[in-house]
Parts: sequence; C-alpha cells; structure tokens
Amino acid sequence: MNQMLQEPEAQTQLAQPQEAQVSVPERASVPDTPERPPAPVHPRFVKPQRVAFVQASWHRDVVEECRIAFLEEIEARHILRAQVDLFEVPGSFEIPLHAQLLAKTRRYTAIVAAGLVVDGGIYRHEFVADTVIKALMDVQLKTEVPIFSAVLTPQQFHESAVHHDFFRKHFVIKGIEVAEACANTLHSLERLRGQVAAGITG
Repeated sequence: MNQMLQEPEAQTQLAQPQEAQVSVPERASVPDTPERPPAPVHPRFVKPQRVAFVQASWHRDVVEECRIAFLEEIEARHILRAQVDLFEVPGSFEIPLHAQLLAKTRRYTAIVAAGLVVDGGIYRHEFVADTVIKALMDVQLKTEVPIFSAVLTPQQFHESAVHHDFFRKHFVIKGIEVAEACANTLHSLERLRGQVAAGITG
C-alpha cells in the first residue's frame, strides 16, 4: 500500500601604491562571516505532535526537496524528525486515500502532502490537481486532522535541466512554508481545543 521512506575564505589584501613604498599597518582582522541575526524563538507544544508526510514518487528528484526542507524547518519548530513518519505513493492522485487512512488512525496530529502534477499533453493536469486538493480538504473536514498541501501544478513544465532546477528550488521554499503553516496551525488548534475544553469559547 504505502512504503515508508528511509531516510573561500577570501583574504583581503590592501593595495600598495606603486609610487610610495610606505609600510601600511596591518589591517584589523575581519570576521570570516557576517554576524547573523539571532534565530527566531518558536513556541513549544504542550502535547506531543506527530506528523505524516505523504510524498508522490512522480518526479521524486524535484518533490523530495520539499520533504528535505520541511524536515529541517519543522525540527526548528520543535517537532523532531523522529516525530515525522514518511510515506511514498505512486503519484499525487493516490495521496488523498492514504491521507484519509492515516487520519483515521488518530496517530497523527497533522498530515502533509507533497507532489508535482505536470501537463502530460493528453489530459488537463489542473483537473487532477484540483481534484486532489478538494479531496484533501474533504478528508481534513471529516476527520478534523489538519492536512497541508504542497501538491503543485505548474502552468508549464518541460523535461529540461532548467525547469528541473527551477522547481527543485521552488519546492525548497514550499517545504519551509508548509512546515511553518503546519506548526502554526497545530499551535492554534492546541489553544483552541484547550479553550473549548475549558468552556471559554462562545
């Protein structure tokens, strides 16, 4: 059914004027790298979280960039890689059923889907993407397990190095964004459920 993935320094030299042989004091050492701003402090969860990441294997070399970026960003937001289970399916069309079965286990507090739907020249690929997104929304509402989509459908995708490189970089961005959305939503739901349990919400 599904298959778990296993997972210069440049030295600055002062120019010496040719006409004047005057010794120049040695320049003060400069840090190799500029000071980075402090890393953002993300809130921690009250309860343990567990996430399922469902990835389509079609164009795996592109889509996996989303998974790699997601794992790095979600760990910075206090969900460890060990708390993320990775599943691979043949294509994006197979994601919703897997998401539904995973949601029904009640094991996961969130599910993330990633895939690339491209124009095959025979069918309207945007229909497939729309169907997948709608199905994921239906699963989310029926099970009350939040589902996050990084299932993308470009207007144009050609089997060229340029397009592969462009979309690999784009999926890195989407992986970071979906991790941020996942963590923020889980925090929001955690607060909301606490308020409902305490009878605070109207």
